[in-house]
Order: sequence, then C-alpha cells, then structure tokens
Amino acid sequence: MRAVGYTVPQAIEQPTSLVDISLPAPVAIGRDLLVEVKAVSVNPVDTKVRASGAPVEGQVYKVLGWDASGIVRAVGPEVTRFKPGDRVWYAGSIARAGTNSELHLVDERIVGHAPKSLDFAEAAALPLTAITAWEMLFDRLGISPGKSPSNKTLLIIGASGGVGSIMTQLASRLTNLTVIGTASRTETQAWVKALGAHHVIDHSQPIAAELKRIGFACVDYIVSLTHTAGHIEQIVEAIAPQGKFGLIDDPAVLDATPFKRKSVSIHWELMFTRSLFATDDMVGQQRLLDEVARLVDAGLIRTTLAERIGTINAANLKRAHGLIESGKARGKVVLEGWS
Repeated sequence: MRAVGYTVPQAIEQPTSLVDISLPAPVAIGRDLLVEVKAVSVNPVDTKVRASGAPVEGQVYKVLGWDASGIVRAVGPEVTRFKPGDRVWYAGSIARAGTNSELHLVDERIVGHAPKSLDFAEAAALPLTAITAWEMLFDRLGISPGKSPSNKTLLIIGASGGVGSIMTQLASRLTNLTVIGTASRTETQAWVKALGAHHVIDHSQPIAAELKRIGFACVDYIVSLTHTAGHIEQIVEAIAPQGKFGLIDDPAVLDATPFKRKSVSIHWELMFTRSLFATDDMVGQQRLLDEVARLVDAGLIRTTLAERIGTINAANLKRAHGLIESGKARGKVVLEGWS
C-alpha cells in the first residue's frame, strides 16, 4: 500500500523529511478497524513528531498522521460497533502508526461515524481538534453545556487555529458563556468572528489591556492554545479570582506560583491520553465524535477546513507541514485521495 513516512527526524526543508513509500497492508485483529483512508488533515503534533520522533525499533519508516476520514474495509473479531462499508472519522493514537497511508488500523473505541452532510475532506478537518476542544471545555474545565443565563466569560488565546476554530463554535453554540477569541491579523479576526466569537482581540498586544478596551476587567476561563510561555504574565493578570486556566501546548517552563494568589486551577489537555493509557472511559471519544457528527448534521457546527492542499503524497504533506510551522494557518489544512 502507498504511504508517506521518514527514517530520520529532520527539518521539513530537507529532501527526505517526508518521502513516498510502499508498505505491507495491515490486518485487523482484536478491536481494530481496517480503514481505507480517504482524507487526512495536518496538525501541529504532526510537525512536532516529525522534527523529533524516530521510527520505533524494528521499523524502517515512521508514518505520521492522526486525523482521518474513510471507509471501514475490515473489522477485527472483537469489533461490535462497526461493519465494512461504514463511513468513519477519528484522530488515532499517538502510540501507533499514523494515517498517512492508504490503509490504517485504529481501535473502534476512538472512532466515530462520520457526519452525513460532510465530504471526506470536510470531515477529516475536525476529529483531533473537536476532541481536544470538547475535552478541554467540558471535561477539564468542567463547563456545563446549556443556555441557562450566565455572566461567565471564556477567553480563547489562538482562536483562529484548528482547535480554536472548533472550540469557538462549541462554546458559543452549546453554552451561554461570553466567548472572546484572540487573533492578530485582519483575516483571522474575521474568521474567529464568523465562527461565533462575541468579541475578538489582538494577542500581539497586551491581553489584559485588550480585554479592558472591550469592557472586561477579567475573565472566568482562559484557554491558551499556542505560545503560552509568551502570554503567561498577561494570563495571570487577566484571569478572575478562582478562575480556571487550560492549556494544550508545551511551554518549556510553567511556573504555577503566580496563580496561587487568585486560587486559579490549571488544567492540561491531551486528547491522546485515553488511547495512550487505554483508560476505562476510552469509548468516550467515540461517543464524543458521534455527538459532534450529530451537531454538524444539525447545522450547529461547521467544518473548520480552510484549505484543500491536494492529494496525499510527500510533496503535499511537506507543503502542509511548512504552512503549519509558519504559524500563518487558519482553520485546518486537508489532503484527500491518493495520487
């Protein structure tokens, strides 16, 4: 089967950073689905692993890719929720081979039925970011879905990116929070506003001052999706006493001491945790994806696909990695079909 991988982690500009390869077709056993991959999207985790992660012992190539949509072609003997022919979407496991291959194995417990109203590319844009955003809002921060009157506020730092694009929609559509997104360019600010943010501020300026400019002395919840280290002092200043702070990126140092005075709680989110540790609630991601599919088909949530970059091959994946690493991407970059 066709796939894209690499043998040595290196900068994307290097000729062999990603290469077209041929691999044996995998076989579904246990609770695995064998999925014919129709479309994939690229996330920051792809670029981080490519730059630092080597193939595991016994393997020549490392295959990246987590977001995928496709068709189930075979199922393992322990599978109970899917059958061949089902259209599916999922974000995979960081501990297994990735989705940048024509055929891919994935545990059924982290797979959802794809929205009927989206094509494969539109669907592939959503799983990883939707899981991340949902788990952060409703599991980590403990925000309750519902439209009961509320004076609570949520600030999303980096709201124009992949996770921010779906988090903005989930928060504005499913809760009564006042949603404030950050974006630094005119086009990304317009994108965030169109996704449902009540206010958009510029994170290239001091965040606390930007909030005061639009009438907010502080906010109850802050989620930082990118460049947390550069924003941390402003986050400490802007968050309300007894507020909740969530983050998904990897600051080299995170000093929690400044939050003590305000009794602020800190919450990490990694959507791979359930699959990595095979937690008892691992199937929660399947239910989550099915619920998001229902919301999409009901017209409440829209795909965050921003650019179709071509078919799935090394050259196009290199372009996608470069765009993600530039920090200028908005929404999601998707590849579909095999050349």
